[in-house]
Amino acid sequence: MARKIVIIGAHAAGTDAASAARKTDRSAEITLITDQSVAGYSPCGIPFVIGGHIASFEDLIVFPPSYYKMMKIDLRLETTAKAINVEDKTVEVEDKKGNSETLQYDSLILATGAYPFIPPIKGKEKKGVFTLRTLDDGKRICQALEKSKAAVVIGAGAIGLETAVSFKERGLKTTVVELLPQVCPAALDRDMARIVQRYLEEKGIKIMTGKRVDEVLGDDHVSGVCVDGDEIPADLVLMATGVRPNVKLAKEAGIEIGETGGIKTNLRMETSVKDVYAAGDCAESISSITQRPILSQLGTTAVRQGKVAGINAAGGYSVFLGCLCSFVTKLFDLEIGATGLTEAMAKRVGIETVSGIITSKTRADYYPGGKQIRVKIIADRETERIIGGQIIGGEEVTQRVNALSFAIQKGMTVKELAKADTCYAPPVNETWEPMVLAAEVAMRKL
Repeated sequence: MARKIVIIGAHAAGTDAASAARKTDRSAEITLITDQSVAGYSPCGIPFVIGGHIASFEDLIVFPPSYYKMMKIDLRLETTAKAINVEDKTVEVEDKKGNSETLQYDSLILATGAYPFIPPIKGKEKKGVFTLRTLDDGKRICQALEKSKAAVVIGAGAIGLETAVSFKERGLKTTVVELLPQVCPAALDRDMARIVQRYLEEKGIKIMTGKRVDEVLGDDHVSGVCVDGDEIPADLVLMATGVRPNVKLAKEAGIEIGETGGIKTNLRMETSVKDVYAAGDCAESISSITQRPILSQLGTTAVRQGKVAGINAAGGYSVFLGCLCSFVTKLFDLEIGATGLTEAMAKRVGIETVSGIITSKTRADYYPGGKQIRVKIIADRETERIIGGQIIGGEEVTQRVNALSFAIQKGMTVKELAKADTCYAPPVNETWEPMVLAAEVAMRKL
């Protein structure tokens, strides 16, 4: 009998799980379910379609319908998973026409993602107030942009800032309001966040940190927001206040939820129920540094977890050893990246840190076109191991963040990084690699 694998959710984690399962078991019956009308697209690209850098939302579809046919995957669009019975190993599903069906499984993968968190702000239900999670959300915002002049973005994480930049590029007067005292609170320390904030303000985006939105103003349609008693006019408001793991189905089925609010899994991405796996934004991850549960909710983590879940669901063996939440984005011409722990995160888990910060250039001083780059390296004072890094610059940020990620994964100390053998040529780098210089600064503090 062919193995029956059912996967709920058909984006980063779900599609990669299906692909990995098919490569592991050529004869398995794989059913992939999504309540959306399109599967296998990249939500990370949506702000860049809004800003006009990518021509259309259709360009974000990574896996076309032909892919599922080729891989012999039964893709069910606009189909909702209503309930899971872990005793009988069944999933109740319903399509858009209201037809119900009971699917039998040998292995089940939950890739149910996350949903936007909307704080209890008065007036949040008004027309012109949006969240940004799906292609349809992006299309609705693009329509609204046609007749908008001013926008307020609530939340200064990656999605909030990327979309604020897109609004500004589309000619809207744009304001960002963040409850916490800095932008990029999950990825950057305050000293690095200040550089990003100053840059965005120079580009014409108004940023208000440490401020709460009291109310969304207007009659039927939004006309502005009230922040600490002051009115900011706006005909478009984006709620970019983070996401929460979508664990309703799992909870109702009696599957254990972890301390972070995500589905608890072991190294094989198996849940508390045998033959049920979870991957992506709905599942917990483990920090490679602290070995404690975290919510990563990054596309890179989702595809890696999905691959592990898919291999194991199909009878293979694979493990997910944790993540560093390595992150990068680009706002106008500024690249921002980070990996591992910030100083604030380290303090929360009781790690005493030392950091080294250097501002350098991306090319030799005498070579035209070099851009400024600022590197911050964070080390554990006791072990001298690198536990985090943050980089902001005009170019060449991504691969430096990747290099720091490799260093952390291999347990490298700042002394070892300070002695690293790096490359140099005037058009592409300084004689002294900025990461090496930052490590030397940290080393002197030890």
